[in-house]
Amino acid sequence: MGNITQQYIARVAVELLEKHPDDFTLDFQNNKKMVSEYCTVDSKNVRNKIAGYISRKVKQKRKEE
Repeated sequence: MGNITQQYIARVAVELLEKHPDDFTLDFQNNKKMVSEYCTVDSKNVRNKIAGYISRKVKQKRKEE
C-alpha cells in the first residue's frame, strides 16, 4: 500500500505541474513558495501537502528518465 492523497491535493498539484513544469524542483521549500505564488491556498497544511506531492511527482518523473 502507498500513501493515500486527497483527491483535491492531487488534482491541484497535477494542474500546477502541467501549467508550470519548469518552475518546480525536488526542493520542498522552493515548491512551497511556488504553490503560494500560483494559487490561493487557505491553510499552510494544504499548501505543504500540495508542495510535498509535487516534490514526489518530480522525483518520480526524473527517475523514469
